[in-house]
Amino acid sequence: MSVSRSRHRRKARLRPAVFLDRDGVLNRCEVVNGKPYAPRRLRDFRLLPGVADAVRALKDAGFLLVVATNQPDIGNGLVAAATVAAMHDRLRARLPLDAIELCPHKQAAGCGCRKPKPGMLRRAARRLGISLADSVMVGDRASDIAAGKAAGCRTIFIDRRYRESGPVGADAIARSLPAAVRVILAGTLRPSRLPSRRKNAMRAHGQKAPRAGSGARQATAR
Repeated sequence: MSVSRSRHRRKARLRPAVFLDRDGVLNRCEVVNGKPYAPRRLRDFRLLPGVADAVRALKDAGFLLVVATNQPDIGNGLVAAATVAAMHDRLRARLPLDAIELCPHKQAAGCGCRKPKPGMLRRAARRLGISLADSVMVGDRASDIAAGKAAGCRTIFIDRRYRESGPVGADAIARSLPAAVRVILAGTLRPSRLPSRRKNAMRAHGQKAPRAGSGARQATAR
């Protein structure tokens, strides 16, 4: 077997994924003076409306699902690592996730995993066999979108109207995760490669699969 053919087969085995930020995307966060804060108590950790069904729709469509979350409160001593682990156990029990990637470091630690760096996405891609070029990053902060772009993914910004600078160059904007999932399943972000299960899911809902080669476009969903 030639080297080029072997590389092609390895590439063909890579799978698309949806990378999900945690706070403000999957679960509620506290917003103080326009800035979001992660929950620090397990009893305050609650999924947002429609999240469970939206994530299951992505899984049914054939995507790998990876949470990529900055949790600097651990490094800053504001929440115990065990508490965050319990929150993630709750996520795994409620959602069909393939992995949770966590950066526990302080904001100024200079690590390679904290978003906006793409370290968590690339680490998951190596371990799970993910094609980053065929994947999507969904987040509610500029750092999420920057990390997705640096990794080579398409990106969807969930606009929570925080009082902070928004991202530059997001491929789509939505107001919630269910709205973002509708954009993903519609095929407007990544039209060149569809998981077979996603095609079947689209047909079941009366949607047409997009033609290969059609360009990605800016989309806004509510």
